[in-house]
Amino acid sequence: MVRRRALLAGAVAAAVVPASARPAAAASSRDFPKVGGNLANQSYSRLSGLHRGNVRRLRAAWVNNIEGGLMAGNSQSTAVAVDGVLYIESALGNVVAVDGRTGATIWKYAQTRGAVTRRGVAIGAGKVFTCANDNWLIALDQRTGQVLWERQHNGYGNLEKVAVTYHDGMLYCGTNDGPRGAALAFDAETGDLVWHFWGTPGPGEFGNDTWEGDSWQTGGATPWMHCAIDPELRLVYWTFGNARGARSSQDGSQRGGQNLFANSIVAMDLKTGAYRWHFQSIHHDIWDMDNVMAPVLVDARVHGRMRKLVVYGSKTGMYYILDRADGSAPLGIDERPVPQEPRQKTWPTQPFPRQGGWTELMPVRQPLGTEIPGAPHRAVPNYPIGPLFTPHWDEPILTIPGHGGGADWNHQSFSHSTRLVYTGFGYVAAAHSLTEPANGLRPPGEYMTGGVVAVDPGTNRVRWKKNMPYSLAHGNGILTTAADLLFIGRPDGNLLCLDARDGRELWRWQTGAAVSSSPISYEIDGEQYIAVYAGGTSIPYGNSAQRGDHLWAFKVGGTVPPAATPPPPVIRRPVSGGPVDGSAVNNTVVLARTYDNGQVGTVESTAVNAMAPTHLRVPAGTTVTFVNPADNVNVHGATQFFEGLFDIRLKPGESFQYTFTKPGEYFFNDSHSPRPTGKIEVTPR
Repeated sequence: MVRRRALLAGAVAAAVVPASARPAAAASSRDFPKVGGNLANQSYSRLSGLHRGNVRRLRAAWVNNIEGGLMAGNSQSTAVAVDGVLYIESALGNVVAVDGRTGATIWKYAQTRGAVTRRGVAIGAGKVFTCANDNWLIALDQRTGQVLWERQHNGYGNLEKVAVTYHDGMLYCGTNDGPRGAALAFDAETGDLVWHFWGTPGPGEFGNDTWEGDSWQTGGATPWMHCAIDPELRLVYWTFGNARGARSSQDGSQRGGQNLFANSIVAMDLKTGAYRWHFQSIHHDIWDMDNVMAPVLVDARVHGRMRKLVVYGSKTGMYYILDRADGSAPLGIDERPVPQEPRQKTWPTQPFPRQGGWTELMPVRQPLGTEIPGAPHRAVPNYPIGPLFTPHWDEPILTIPGHGGGADWNHQSFSHSTRLVYTGFGYVAAAHSLTEPANGLRPPGEYMTGGVVAVDPGTNRVRWKKNMPYSLAHGNGILTTAADLLFIGRPDGNLLCLDARDGRELWRWQTGAAVSSSPISYEIDGEQYIAVYAGGTSIPYGNSAQRGDHLWAFKVGGTVPPAATPPPPVIRRPVSGGPVDGSAVNNTVVLARTYDNGQVGTVESTAVNAMAPTHLRVPAGTTVTFVNPADNVNVHGATQFFEGLFDIRLKPGESFQYTFTKPGEYFFNDSHSPRPTGKIEVTPR
């Protein structure tokens, strides 16, 4: 059974609450009043005017470029709709109110403290709530956008990148960065701090003994997604991010212990923040695999009995289905032994749902020159590979889904009609080691794709799964409706409608920019609208993802045409460095050397950019020479993947030639150390 530590302050009894005050169980109707749709984060609409019979006639009713055509920045905000008005935050952190029928701007609040990445406002008590740089919380008049109050709250972590949640006169807001993060609750009338809950407990607090020494002081564990709320149980549910080490999130050597509440979901009292229970999905994380998702609350039948559940989990590709009153696991979660690395002070076990994951949990080694049908989790060659939770030290080990894969920070959906939970996911394999910067190496040349999966929360079994050409793990939220429609935006700018019963595509629309937000639905005068903000982000495709500021709304019979198709994202992780014409370097690649300003490095290297040059551009029919310099010490190689054109080893002073006859991109890495990676771009003659 699951091993967890819980401290229950008596039985958590359900209070008698009027039906009108039960948004955790209710679904949004004509409005979409908060990010996630309702307090349960179900991203579901009870509207059914749009259905399989007319969805092919869905067209744009209007589009509002809310920043006048801005094509820069990270636009990750999801709109909300209240009484026919949409409220959205831009890449600059500005707040815009838009008429849901016409698309006309009603008012705009211009941020005064600099650009800030935002993910959604809260609406309540006639106010719109947003955040700004330097930890400012701001209340605006819902009708006019005028500032009503501003309050600064330092010392708890950065208020950026977290959607604000309103309920019953209080605001709930997490923090996205800082040495020690906290979940925060404020008085919505004044902005005063009511309570806080630390992600890393201090001395005397429950969980502090799970941190070695004073490591809790810089342990991170920030709750950087919005919470879920159950008014009947009087509980708020927050998920906390990964732990940090002295050098990076990959380093656990100086923070022995489980490291609570990193990588955990915690249930707290709504009004006081008092701890009720927790579940930790990864003990002593060294892979940056924090399951920081917005928790989804559902009522589902488990073994013939209706249970109040919370669906938790994302990056690991597994759902942890928990009873939301006490944190127990009605479907079973087992602590299983995992490989150990004493220098990392790894925890001996990790929790695994008995039903397994909803995606692959280990890369597959693809023989060079072959294709494995349906294997988007294939491993880049020459890296050691391992299953989820394989520890590392100084050599990179490739695992999947990766800290940028699984279902990262997208919004998931629970359909009241199909009774399934849906998520977009990604395959972004990562190689972790303490020699890599930040949170791990995403090897150049790897494919970064993904898909959509539907899971029955009553059984934790996959109902259907649909692979797609792009990762859908970063802000690509899902909306489901009472007519069994599923909407999701993609990094290529397309907004898709799928059949929620089986994943079959029914409709698509080009928005002109990558979508890193959730679609919403609302109704005006009996007409159902779908809206989505297409603004773009850099994750995981870097600068190849198109940016924008396009707030779109759709209805049957709309007359606005689709946008021009933007350049598609580059789905293979790019090599470092720009293209170099073959004629400039005598059509030669020097192994284990860097290349800077036209000069080949003089020192043997195993850095990621240790191919000179990393990106060689030649016309078809060109013979390229690969050289291991005579003054290198080691044997180096060039393993071409995934076409398998060559796999050679060269002693110092040796060379190899290959003639590229077909246009395309051909990646290769070094067999001595797989980090150095190059690409030959072959153009038509």
